[in-house]
Amino acid sequence: MPRVEDESGVQIETLAETENYQLWRAHEPDGETTYHLDLDTVTLHFYEEEWREFVNLMTKGIAYLGGKK
Repeated sequence: MPRVEDESGVQIETLAETENYQLWRAHEPDGETTYHLDLDTVTLHFYEEEWREFVNLMTKGIAYLGGKK
């Protein structure tokens, strides 16, 4: 998906979205990358290492639920 740059130089990239949820990444001018998960009226903000840990957690949860019949 395309990147958009805001007035402060932050490059914002939408990674995925549904009707109520959106996942986007921000590339800050100082080189920091942050991830943002908008869940309707709640937004979770993650630094790179926090995001990797969250993805790992969700992957394990999905694998666990996928194994249940």
